[in-house]
Amino acid sequence: MSRNVIDVTDLTVEEIGELIAVAEDILAHPAKYQDLCKHKQLATLFFEPSTRTRLSFESAMLSLGGSVLGFSEANSSSAAKGETVGDTVRTVSCYADIIAMRHPKEGAPYAAAQFSEVPIINAGDGGHNHPTQTLTDLLTIHREKGRLSNFTIGFCGDLKFGRTVHSLVNALSRYENIRYILISPEELKLPRYVKEESLKKRGISYTQTTDLDSVIPELDVLYMTRVQRERFFNEEDYLRLKDSYVLTPEKLVHAKPDLSILHPLPRVNEIAVAVDRDPRAAYWKQVKNGKFIRMALILKLLNIPA
Repeated sequence: MSRNVIDVTDLTVEEIGELIAVAEDILAHPAKYQDLCKHKQLATLFFEPSTRTRLSFESAMLSLGGSVLGFSEANSSSAAKGETVGDTVRTVSCYADIIAMRHPKEGAPYAAAQFSEVPIINAGDGGHNHPTQTLTDLLTIHREKGRLSNFTIGFCGDLKFGRTVHSLVNALSRYENIRYILISPEELKLPRYVKEESLKKRGISYTQTTDLDSVIPELDVLYMTRVQRERFFNEEDYLRLKDSYVLTPEKLVHAKPDLSILHPLPRVNEIAVAVDRDPRAAYWKQVKNGKFIRMALILKLLNIPA
């Protein structure tokens, strides 16, 4: 039976360490990997718009010598005719060796995996999970800090609907001595079920606040997120909350000199463009890292020795 990655906890801490090591080696020796997926095909089934995730999956497979097929929106697939996700995946698994799937409905990739003959990677399902973004985040933190333990991380912005936040909190809860500061408007707090499952059940303490300025001096990592218009049912609520936090050079004056600023992107207004010039801005490195960790994951799921 094919192995799937629907949630980041489908991978053990040891396996994540191995993926990070392979990604680091790909970065150092890309020529070693350029033909490992020759004659292999990746299908990208994106029922929801994406730039970075879809293109990084495609770039990852092409860089491994494989090829890519798929669609970038539901309207360009038979879903527009009413075909079920299960039937779509059963069909595509006849043509491809591995599938990366994004869907606006929570749990859709898990359901799809029940019908697939090939490995399925969840490329984001609604406000639920985004495991390959989490692997990207872990690789970035490891490259920036040299470790995945013993630091303070602040999650700022939309913590309610932010699947990248939910996945990363869940992943980091398995590492030692991490302090969590959750920064959001009251309306966009981290969901109770995430706090219960990922933090409270493991006896991990956390701080909740609405004030970024007061806690920024304490942070080793700042994970900014946008307020996601597409998750709101009420336009008025979105407009009221969308600019709750805007990171500017002025706000960084009191931050640690070795702070690492991450963002899963796309950004809207929550990080000023002027911050891009700050050496603490790691989000463009994060974009690059996404390709290499996805290369490592594709190799693992296809059982191709790295």
